[in-house]
Amino acid sequence: MSSRSLPWKPIVIALVVVGLVLVARAFDISQKLKEALAWVEGHGTTGVIVFIVIYVAACVFFIPASLLTLGAGAVYGVIWGSIYVSIASTVGATCAFLVGRYLARDAIQRRIAGNAKFSAIDEAVGREGWKIVGLTRLSPVFSFTLLNYAYGLTRVGLRDYVLASWIGMMPGTVMYIYIGSLAGDIAMLGGERTRSTQEWVLYIVGLLATVVATVYVTKVARKAIAEKVA
Repeated sequence: MSSRSLPWKPIVIALVVVGLVLVARAFDISQKLKEALAWVEGHGTTGVIVFIVIYVAACVFFIPASLLTLGAGAVYGVIWGSIYVSIASTVGATCAFLVGRYLARDAIQRRIAGNAKFSAIDEAVGREGWKIVGLTRLSPVFSFTLLNYAYGLTRVGLRDYVLASWIGMMPGTVMYIYIGSLAGDIAMLGGERTRSTQEWVLYIVGLLATVVATVYVTKVARKAIAEKVA
């Protein structure tokens, strides 16, 4: 097998991901994020900009951003925290999407070129992408960070992806911001606690969205496959 035929881009991405996970464990990333939140709390506009940059970097480098979302509630309150996280999460998701699209998309296209089913599913996601993106963003089952890269490998349009992601992420964002605001102190974040009624409602809605998304994707993919065969 020639070096040209090797799927080197996905391999490089996988190695980077593994490396980042190991680094995060070695350096206690949760504690570092708490320290960063404590710093941005007292630095006004500069702190907001730094917070958004850190959040975007977390989205791109596979660092769980839930602590940052909770922290924004504790630092900025519900309204401004929701605004800042909404901006940061959307920009971060878009950056990861673009990285996935331009680093790995070509390799994926070459591999599915001769497979009618995969091509049909890919095309279906391209046509109905905004609905699928919105539903999966509501679901707690699908990993936020992995979805950002996964959608970059599909034909979903950038505009549809950004808009559907922004709208779909909003309920969960506001809920976690609200929970963080109740903590009132960065040191209180990330500990063991009982889920609130609002959280359970959000999870139930998210699970229903998961079922709907699964059924919908299956239906759209079957229709696309049937059209391809015809």
